[in-house]
Amino acid sequence: MNKAQLVETIADKVGGRQQAADAVDAVLDAIVRAVVGGDRVSVTGFGSFEKVDRPARYARNPQTGERVRVKKTSVPRFRAGQGFKDLVSGSKKLPKNDVAVKKAPKGSLTGGTKTTAKAAAKKATAKKATAKKATTARKTAAKKATAKTTAKKATAKKSAAKKSTAKKAATKKSAAKKATAKKTAPAKKATAKKAPARKSTARKTTAKKATTRRK
Repeated sequence: MNKAQLVETIADKVGGRQQAADAVDAVLDAIVRAVVGGDRVSVTGFGSFEKVDRPARYARNPQTGERVRVKKTSVPRFRAGQGFKDLVSGSKKLPKNDVAVKKAPKGSLTGGTKTTAKAAAKKATAKKATAKKATTARKTAAKKATAKTTAKKATAKKSAAKKSTAKKAATKKSAAKKATAKKTAPAKKATAKKAPARKSTARKTTAKKATTRRK
């Protein structure tokens, strides 16, 4: 029996072929998604679907007989329930006017809802944790970037302060040199002016000597 035949078999029971196809697709999709997520899907009287991890191992190639290393992997596994086993073995007969798989007892479906709610809560918590980690990482990166820009600005300010200090010192030195030059220039002029006075005194003394000699 393939999927199309399965849909035809249950079409009259669920109200039509399209409804049957949708129901089969929904059931299979729910089982696959649960098993891939690591959950165990158990149907009373039918069996359970679960994910099994296989460690790395060595196997034989059936064609060449060569020993091959198989990597670690995960595989789906189905375990038939006891009621299913009994029907297949023949220890129990298939009911004619009832379903082959026992119906779930009253109140048991509520537990499934709670389990689903717990799984949803776990997923939501995981998403929140991931979002928090991402936000923290972004904040840390932003802080680092801000610290780098602040350090660059501080370095630029220090270099600018050094340059301005050097300029001020150079300006002060040049001003001091100019002031010194101005002070020394009048002194030289004054010395130059005093020199002629000495010559006049020398002439006077010479004139006096000449006068005394004549007398």
